[in-house]
Amino acid sequence: MPDRHDAEKDLRRKESLLPPEEITLQGLRDSRVAPEDVTIRRRTLEAQAERAVAEGYPQLARNFRRAAELTAVPGDTLLVLYEKLRPRRSTHGELLALSQEIIARYDAPETGAYIREAAEAYLRKGLLRMD
Repeated sequence: MPDRHDAEKDLRRKESLLPPEEITLQGLRDSRVAPEDVTIRRRTLEAQAERAVAEGYPQLARNFRRAAELTAVPGDTLLVLYEKLRPRRSTHGELLALSQEIIARYDAPETGAYIREAAEAYLRKGLLRMD
């Protein structure tokens, strides 16, 4: 089993000291695998974004940054967000307000920009809810 010093070197392993081969369904059944052993962290995704930029994949980096931001958003809020982003579920103003709320409450500028872009695309394509 790796020691804490080894885990500190690799951001992907920082929260879990379990070796990857021990992260199995049986380990989960036996309660040897905890949520922190399989949960991705914001800093891990941000590191992946940096790597994507360095490798010349800016869109992939943006996706990683957005995913990193979403780690701070509670699951029930994410479900509401996804529901509001479905076609004809929100007005243009509601999506713009949602964008600002996500930015302010969760420090998520990439996600806020994504929601604004969706609002504009839905406006152009006639996919907004009409009251």
